[in-house]
Amino acid sequence: MGVPAFFRWLSRKYPSIIVHCVEEKGKECNGVRIPVDTTKPNPNEVEFDNLYLDMNGIIHPCTHPEDKPAPKNEDEMMVAIFEYIDRLFNIVRPRRVLYMAIDGVAPRAKMNQQRSRRFRASKEGAELTEEKNRMREEIIQRGGFLPSEEIKERFDSNCITPGTEFMDNLAQCLRYYVAERLSNDPGWKNVAVFLSDASVPGEGEHKIMDFIRRQRAQPNHDPNTHHCLCGADADLIMLGLATHEPNFTIIREEFKPNKPRPCSLCNQTGHEIKDCQGVARQKQGEHDEFAGAMPAAEQEFIFIRLCVLREYLSRELTMASLPFPFDFERSVDDWVFMCFFVGNDFLPHLPSLEIREGAIDRLVNIYKDVVHKTGGYLTQNGFVNLERVEMIMQAVGVAEDNIFKKRKEDDENFKRRNKEKRKRMKAEQQGPAFMTSGQFAPQALGRRDRPEPVHNARYQAYDMRMQSVEQHNKDAAQSLKSMMRNGGRSSAGVSDGTDRGVKRKNEDSDSEPEPEDNVRLWEDGWKQRYYKTKFDVDVSDDGFRKKVVRSYVEGLCWVLRYYYQGCASWKWFFPFHYAPFASDFRDIQKMFSEFEKDTKPFKPLEQLMGVFPAASGNFLPPTWRNLMMSADSSIIDFYPDDFAIDLNGKKYAWQGVALLPFVDERRLRAALADVYPDLTPDEVRRNSLGSDVLFLGRSHPLFDFIHELYRSETREEALVPAELCHGIQGTLNLDEDPILPDETVKSPVPLLRDISVNSAINVKFRDPQFAEGFVFKAVLLPGAKMPSKVLKPEDYERGARGPWRPQLGFNPNRQQAHLDQAGFRALGHSLPRAQQFRGQYSNAAPPSSYHQGSYSRHAHSSGQQHFQHSRQNAPQRPPPSFSSVPPPFPRQQQPYRGGGHGWDRALQAQQSAYQQNLNRGGVGPGGYQQRYDQRREDWGDRRDNRGQQQARGFPLPPPSRHIHWNN
Repeated sequence: MGVPAFFRWLSRKYPSIIVHCVEEKGKECNGVRIPVDTTKPNPNEVEFDNLYLDMNGIIHPCTHPEDKPAPKNEDEMMVAIFEYIDRLFNIVRPRRVLYMAIDGVAPRAKMNQQRSRRFRASKEGAELTEEKNRMREEIIQRGGFLPSEEIKERFDSNCITPGTEFMDNLAQCLRYYVAERLSNDPGWKNVAVFLSDASVPGEGEHKIMDFIRRQRAQPNHDPNTHHCLCGADADLIMLGLATHEPNFTIIREEFKPNKPRPCSLCNQTGHEIKDCQGVARQKQGEHDEFAGAMPAAEQEFIFIRLCVLREYLSRELTMASLPFPFDFERSVDDWVFMCFFVGNDFLPHLPSLEIREGAIDRLVNIYKDVVHKTGGYLTQNGFVNLERVEMIMQAVGVAEDNIFKKRKEDDENFKRRNKEKRKRMKAEQQGPAFMTSGQFAPQALGRRDRPEPVHNARYQAYDMRMQSVEQHNKDAAQSLKSMMRNGGRSSAGVSDGTDRGVKRKNEDSDSEPEPEDNVRLWEDGWKQRYYKTKFDVDVSDDGFRKKVVRSYVEGLCWVLRYYYQGCASWKWFFPFHYAPFASDFRDIQKMFSEFEKDTKPFKPLEQLMGVFPAASGNFLPPTWRNLMMSADSSIIDFYPDDFAIDLNGKKYAWQGVALLPFVDERRLRAALADVYPDLTPDEVRRNSLGSDVLFLGRSHPLFDFIHELYRSETREEALVPAELCHGIQGTLNLDEDPILPDETVKSPVPLLRDISVNSAINVKFRDPQFAEGFVFKAVLLPGAKMPSKVLKPEDYERGARGPWRPQLGFNPNRQQAHLDQAGFRALGHSLPRAQQFRGQYSNAAPPSSYHQGSYSRHAHSSGQQHFQHSRQNAPQRPPPSFSSVPPPFPRQQQPYRGGGHGWDRALQAQQSAYQQNLNRGGVGPGGYQQRYDQRREDWGDRRDNRGQQQARGFPLPPPSRHIHWNN
């Protein structure tokens, strides 16, 4: 769905829907990798039946990742996709079905957005290449350093579109991958695998929904099937709710904003390409031995529990004293429908409704106020009651003027706060004349990194004084020079007007320039300016305004039908770049009747011609490509070299509207009729529409049935026996190039070996068919058992009260392991001292008092507070010697900065305690040994035969690596 902020808003408003995935990792023993045993119970303490993969959400990050180096070639991309699927399978562990759906030819309503994305990608790629070349020349002329540029062809992500050779090769690779897993992975042996590749029309997520919708309409469907859908698009949440399945979960990558990206010139983080200075990378360690010490963190996954979201919505949408019976399932459908107004992939959002401004909450409140007047719900089974929708829109239209003014006010307040923040940051950057470093440097509250220890306090103090004097002399010299330039006047004095010709710098000049906004929705006359600027028509043209509203109303009906019943029309699309105002929705109940029947989707190569820019024409046959580039082409106007992007009140170009011409289907088909004869047999095959493929392993109950179909060479469709495949029904057809058991499967990836012992079989599969006009019911199925309630009364307010830690796994009582003070101290001693990323408590004072550790804090009735070491009363004993580390007990040299202690009191207590410990050794009555015995009794520790202490539940750090006691 085209609402970038929808998931962020949803996760903040309903935080308990998020559960962090528990992922079991594979092990490595003697250089041999041991994979995860997926036959074991799911570590998330929940068992899933079906796993659905929206493959385009996997293909894109695997082929051109943003946070790590891209694969070198297409073979590495395929391997990365395989590994990604393996990881998801290990987390979810489906027991019945794995459904992999790749985007096929999309409806025209979606193709307009695809066209916009691909034209943008081509334009941004060309601009990035031009900027890189320009910046490289400037840096080299200044004498900067840049790594040698690899001669590598840029991967054009536009090839991830149906009809290209890349997508055809991907389908072949996935067939090999599925056969290999079914033959060799025990976790796959009883799973039915469905592959819907790019030759099957429809978007990936909607092919998945169509499969679920048709299966749940069968008499043998299990109403308590637990579904898990993988994908990052926000519309998956809407689609999951639209199924009305009680057990539906979505798995997606955890979104972490502001992740550092390396500069594309020098490959270093911390700056963008426009700020690159061409500075050589600094060595990490004497021999750069820590260059790869901190690899990029692996992306984690989260679950979105729609059953918990339903609990939230039940509390929010339940209404009392209704003139009609309350039906929660109908109210959920209305909530899904209202979310369409803030944006989706097929319609632009209304100007007055922004997700970041609480538009959905506003719509829900209006809905609950107006529902008493409407006399019923807005939708039913995917069909819209336009008369009731008009009441909602008119209520929004009344508030439009105030919404625009409030938006402007919030924007001005945001700019003011940013301006004040920049001023504070500049003042903080200037700082005092001298700032000490090391142990005495001021540390930010909550920082966990370790300050450098001070080995010689006297020299540090001397250095502080000398640098302070030096800085003072520099300031005095600078002031004298300034006075000489000003003719004896201080630069801080009042100007006498002699510098009036010099333009003063604007205080806010470092802020980014604001985009020009000619509409000014916050001022009177906004509707006239909007229609004149965006549509180039006068607001008094009622006929044009009704035309825009009619198209938008048709779009609302089309989108809801698409979500609940399937594609109502393959050729319908919204023919404008902008949406009307809510106040324009008048008399809409008669604006829509029905969509055109029996429409057909584009063929794959036809879609490529409709969505590709001329720069991506290399993926098309030569004569087809010529239609994009030749000045004599009858459709050359479909492929502009450049196009405008209207920011439409936004700040960044990717948020704006790409003003591209719409493709005329009749002109496109007429132009392609002349070049169709030029297609090769392979291109004809890639331009045809395919079907889903079902894969099974030898141990699956349906295997023998399919194997018998190939033995008998049956050419007629065969119905799937529901009792052999968990109630799944459909029709089977033999594949022209099947994967058969005991036959070698050739690997399409040279990096991977052939499958010599194959146990898999595949067959074409078609979903159950229904008569024209059949309506899928948006209801809970009979026999469905609602999952146990998860939310407690305090959970409904938790999101607004403050920070909230997501639950790990589906068990709310899971005990998370954590380290106490002793554990952190042991960890600090165990890590090597020479590394850049070392233990944070190895040489630094602890962040808070040790209740049972080596340090103790006491407050006496006299008010005196001091810092003691527990070894101060011990008799003489040689101290331990540390190998390759600072002198013994280096923490004693540092002042304690615990809560409640001032800096001066810590310094006063430090010197006496340190001297006493050096003189007395630290063992004896009341000293270290007594404290150790007390800790052992309190914590319930046990000692082994060597006399070593072991904290309960945590492994003992190896002391022999660092400490040698001198006898």
